[in-house]
Amino acid sequence: MQRGNPWLYMLFWVFVSFLTLFPIYWLFVISVKPAVDLFSTPEILLKDIYWQNYIDVLNDRTLRSYMVNSLIISSGNALLCTTLGFFACYALSRYDMSGKESIFFWTITNRMAPPAVFLLPLFLLMTQVYRFGDFTLLDTRIGMILVYCTFNLPFAIWTLRPTLDGIPKELDEAAYVDGASPWKVITEVVFPLCRPGLAVTLILTWVFAWNEYLLAATLTNFNARTLTTGLSEYVTTTGTEWGIMAAISMFTLIPALIVFSLVQKHIVTGLTFGAVKG
Repeated sequence: MQRGNPWLYMLFWVFVSFLTLFPIYWLFVISVKPAVDLFSTPEILLKDIYWQNYIDVLNDRTLRSYMVNSLIISSGNALLCTTLGFFACYALSRYDMSGKESIFFWTITNRMAPPAVFLLPLFLLMTQVYRFGDFTLLDTRIGMILVYCTFNLPFAIWTLRPTLDGIPKELDEAAYVDGASPWKVITEVVFPLCRPGLAVTLILTWVFAWNEYLLAATLTNFNARTLTTGLSEYVTTTGTEWGIMAAISMFTLIPALIVFSLVQKHIVTGLTFGAVKG
């Protein structure tokens, strides 16, 4: 079969990459312009860079606390969902439980529903049901970590199950014959083989929790507010500070880019692990 012109393929992907990256570049352009220049004739190429928007964001103690909250909540939720999802998928993959396919489908339905459906039930749970004296889970980091499990844990189970199914059960049986305990089989046989899938699940759940806005804006007031909710504070009746909002948006991109760059080699492996069985 005759292959097409490689230059056409290259030009095509350069064009697609340009369309994908241009909004991020334009966001950066907005973030390094003073307010008076934002409504003038747009310039594609930057001539002067105005760093004051970034300085204002870094000097704002409130925004720094929002960033710390985002890091703690996202990391805690990703670790919790990945751990629970791993053990749940191990049970679904290794044990013949009655109705396990229905259980698997039920967990996915939580991910299918729009987040707004869960706002009122979650609010009542955090303020009335899980109440210990004067302490409630509302506007707390641990509360938001648990709230994000509503959507990220089903996703973790859905992502990890093909990975667990792709590991032959004969490896478990061989380890049991050699005298290994169930815990040793999980930690020394299954877990090392699941690392690519676990890495992908950890990354994606972290990004989902980091980018979430609706639940964080509704179920937090000040103590546990995240960086994404800080954007709304710059939309006021007197105007919108587009430069500051663009600078905050650039800060929200940096951690995700760092995480993806560190573990990008595991992404394709984890997503395709278990897709083909012999």
